[in-house]
Amino acid sequence: MKIKTLAILLLFLNGININGQELKQLEPTIGLTFDFTPESIKKFNSEESFKKCQEIWSKISSEKRTSKELTAEEKNILKYCDETKDEIWDIVSGACSWYCGGGPKKITSSSFLKSQGDNTYEPKNAHDLNYKNAWVEGVAGYGIGEYLEYHFAPESPRITEIIVVNGYVKSRASWENNSRVKQLKLYINDKPHAILNLMDVYAEQSFIVEPIGNSNRKDLALLKKLPDWTLKFEIIDVYKGNKYDDVAITEIYFSGLDVHCFIKGTKITLPNKSTMNIEDLKVGDKVLTYDYSKNQLIEATIEKLEKVIHSCLVTYIFENGFEITGTADHPFKINGKGWSSLSPKKSEQYKGIENVQKIEIGDLFEIIEETNELKYNRLVSIRYQVEPQETYTISKLDFGDNFIANGFIVAVEDLK
Repeated sequence: MKIKTLAILLLFLNGININGQELKQLEPTIGLTFDFTPESIKKFNSEESFKKCQEIWSKISSEKRTSKELTAEEKNILKYCDETKDEIWDIVSGACSWYCGGGPKKITSSSFLKSQGDNTYEPKNAHDLNYKNAWVEGVAGYGIGEYLEYHFAPESPRITEIIVVNGYVKSRASWENNSRVKQLKLYINDKPHAILNLMDVYAEQSFIVEPIGNSNRKDLALLKKLPDWTLKFEIIDVYKGNKYDDVAITEIYFSGLDVHCFIKGTKITLPNKSTMNIEDLKVGDKVLTYDYSKNQLIEATIEKLEKVIHSCLVTYIFENGFEITGTADHPFKINGKGWSSLSPKKSEQYKGIENVQKIEIGDLFEIIEETNELKYNRLVSIRYQVEPQETYTISKLDFGDNFIANGFIVAVEDLK
């Protein structure tokens, strides 16, 4: 009887049952597996690595292969090249996608371990977008009940994915020696929402959630007057470390909605073959869309437009000197790949945009020339910028899933 009573009490304390209702149990998808050996750190983005990667990118482009058709050897070489990152420790690249629209304004915790030499363990470490640093709770024992809390402005983009970097991942030894989280209780605005069941793996783990945040975003001035909102992650069970009780979380970061678009001045092709700046378009205007079933351009009517201010954009530069600037998740049609972006997983939130591939140097972007013929333009470099800019996109047409921007075939971003 005592054992049964104790078991029920433990379940209650762990937050599995709240007011008679069982919380949702969320299971992870395993993402990037870590490799922070000295050899890997030295090879990442080295001149030798980039030379090998460029040979593969060129070969893929000329043979019209997709990233899914790479050999194991090619995949191993390419993992040491990432032009969007300055170093191997960067979590979110210069093409920062969801973070272009904001992110948490403050991170707090119930406790944290005191600094040891140059190593700090403050809550901000759990959102510095760097694999080298970690938050470590600061109480005796295994930190059950300790928590991290993320504070968001009302206009922050909505969250649909929570990515957890569990444990102290800067090295395999640090990860094994320190304790890791087995279960986190997720609170939204201090209300229990779900249990995140973490696996004990040396890799990222992501959890898909229904959109979290403010959904009515038509009036930005009104949106900003709403109260801030919070996410809290409470430790309710752990995997014990080989050496230390201390429980570490390297990072909890996010992806989601409300981040897309092209900058002011992007030229959109109209049915009469003239162009109009994207910021001047109105609902009801006619634009051209490419019908792949008939291999021809046809007229479509704009049903919905979006305008957002972003502070992190990517410019694609092509061999003929053309450029186009937008957000990292905006899909382009690429020869041999289909829809592609710098943030493929994020891009698949849009209707009709499936199996999105990763944009790479050497890709042949599909363009429409003045003769209305479908041609290609080779990507030669990528540039990132952080200055805030107004951005725009077409989010719904009466027909078609694409429009023509600066001559490029780009996706209509109609959210699923």
